[in-house]
Amino acid sequence: ISRKESSRILRFSKPYRIFSMLTPLRPLHKKCFLYPPPSPFIVTFTVCSFQPPMKMNPGTSRIRSSSNGYLAFFSRSRTISSSVSPTRRKQTRTPIDGTITLQEWQGWGTTSSVPAMVSDAMDYLKALERDTDAFMSFGGNGGRLMGEFKVEEDKKHRATYKALGESEMKFQFFSARQIACRLLGSRGYLCQKCWLALDDCMCSKVKPCPLWRRIRFWVYMHPKDFLRQNNTGKLLWQVFGVQAATLCLFGIVEHEDIMWNEFKTAGRSKVWCLYPNKSGEPKSVQDYFSSDASPTTASQDDILNFILIDGTWNNSGAMFKRLKDRAKLVWESDDISCVSVATGASVMHKLRPQPSWDRTCTAAAAAGLLSELQVLPQFSSYCLDKQSEAVEDALHALLEALTTRRVRMGRSITRKMRNCSNIC
Repeated sequence: ISRKESSRILRFSKPYRIFSMLTPLRPLHKKCFLYPPPSPFIVTFTVCSFQPPMKMNPGTSRIRSSSNGYLAFFSRSRTISSSVSPTRRKQTRTPIDGTITLQEWQGWGTTSSVPAMVSDAMDYLKALERDTDAFMSFGGNGGRLMGEFKVEEDKKHRATYKALGESEMKFQFFSARQIACRLLGSRGYLCQKCWLALDDCMCSKVKPCPLWRRIRFWVYMHPKDFLRQNNTGKLLWQVFGVQAATLCLFGIVEHEDIMWNEFKTAGRSKVWCLYPNKSGEPKSVQDYFSSDASPTTASQDDILNFILIDGTWNNSGAMFKRLKDRAKLVWESDDISCVSVATGASVMHKLRPQPSWDRTCTAAAAAGLLSELQVLPQFSSYCLDKQSEAVEDALHALLEALTTRRVRMGRSITRKMRNCSNIC
């Protein structure tokens, strides 16, 4: 709208704050964006002739102005949903502490020390804040950077990324920066145990359960799934503890070294990956374990290590390739034993989109593995079915918490359909 036409500013309270210059001379049809930016509703305004003063009626599709007698109607033509409440979107006016203690780091579900590159990434963000006039602020899914600071940081991190020569260094920089931003953006907003907003904390509904001592899960998580509220890998250490279900962040060297050192000690025959092997015939739990000797006759120190790739299906291919590359360095062969679990759709399919119904979430895959092991005679005395039920119960608790949150925020709780032709 031109400055000549503009004579009034119409404002409404959060979270649907609208800034638009309006003219009293004639009806006006314009498109604009709601502010703040993380909630981009495109709306169409029609300013009508003079009306008696009216009060605003929140929560409806008709908004009224009481100051100058203007009556404005809007319709939503496109919505990009967000799982983040207005509290998190709020711009920060005080500097953010850019350091992280060992206690805070391990509080998010890891047993390692603070990775050096994550610490460096946080120092870099803090130094950039000191050098610019903009404060760090976060919002959107995953605690993304926002506002003027995002613009400045984007320029600098792209230049840094381009200056790095080796692809491995670029990858480690990408992972560390992702994790650093999520840590800073989630501080004081997410519960450290369940990774949900503090108002939606579900920790009291998760019942801990000891995992059989000879099984260990390795949750190999993509940085973009770290601190994600609908992530299910986190449920495994909530239920079984951080020693039985260990977090390993994709691209964080310290985490990957810890995992592979354990694999060296255990040996190649004691490591499996829950992933559909596309290069060969898929093998089930029964194919691998039905002919094994009874666990009671084996060494008491033998640990069965299961890798759970925790990321989107688009990212899982790169994660599996990195596992194969490391296996080739350690064992001189990139052939990792892959287990396929017949789980079917998990309860989370009701809420979050998946590429197809035959793919499942991380926690459901772990529960399915335990259930299939329980059927085999050599594992039947270890109550693996009870441990599987504990994971399923945690999944239901997560689904309930996320559904309640979406209803409160006025968001849809219906699963988006994809690849419908694959659904019977």
